[in-house]
Amino acid sequence: MSWLSRVRNGIPFLPKRQTAENLWHKCSKCGTMVFVKEWEENYSVCPRCNFHDRIGPAKRFDQLFDAAEHEILPAPEVREDPLRFRDTKRYTDRLKAARATNGERDALVNARGRLEGHRVVIGVQDFGFMGGSMGIAVGAAFVAGVRAAIEDRAPYVLFTAAGGARMQEGILSLMQMPRTTVALDELREAGLPYIVVLTDPTTGGVTASYAMLGDVQIAEPGALIGFAGQRVIEQTIREKLPEGFQRAEYLLEHGMIDMVVSRGDLREKLALLISYLAPESKKAA
Repeated sequence: MSWLSRVRNGIPFLPKRQTAENLWHKCSKCGTMVFVKEWEENYSVCPRCNFHDRIGPAKRFDQLFDAAEHEILPAPEVREDPLRFRDTKRYTDRLKAARATNGERDALVNARGRLEGHRVVIGVQDFGFMGGSMGIAVGAAFVAGVRAAIEDRAPYVLFTAAGGARMQEGILSLMQMPRTTVALDELREAGLPYIVVLTDPTTGGVTASYAMLGDVQIAEPGALIGFAGQRVIEQTIREKLPEGFQRAEYLLEHGMIDMVVSRGDLREKLALLISYLAPESKKAA
């Protein structure tokens, strides 16, 4: 054995589960290296610049429900690939890849449980599943979440994150806009609140429908919220848009949303709103 091999073999390497890649998280905005444990304990928010990283349904539910206890609602069965769409790949192959990577059936997941003792149904759109795009499955899941809330006599809280309608489903994806609006009419007829939490990004047909129909509109700090992209708007109106346009703070300043709430304060804020809007939800089921 050469001296180089002896020296190399003598260096104490960390086990794989303790490597630097697993110990540190690099903030996507400011580049700060943060201990993964500290980052996770801070709700996936950078402690230096307050950048709110994107998180999926599992983390949302664990952060919001009492003792992280909740019941995942089954995803409704829908017809897949109704248009037999194909671009560079078949749509069915894209769905299989997204499910293998993400672990969810589609981009919207619902769960029921209690938040500070209040019965609540929470839906979370996952940008990690095909950009959180709205298709037939998302529309069906939204309706299922609303009807579960009506059955439980509980508010429906929705976390939005989407690039818009799912292009592989064409007009059928756009039909989810009126479909979800009608479902919200059922919720309001039942006298139950609908609270929306807009997260980064919420755009396109989702913004043009159920994302902006909440009784209370909340947004996470720095969230991108809009219909068309900033560049498209500038090219259309031939004007330079103001700094921070389509960000949560700008929308709050101009009356489009009700409040901007940091992720660490969100649970307490939601509990307070529910206690005002649906005090009966705290009664025993």
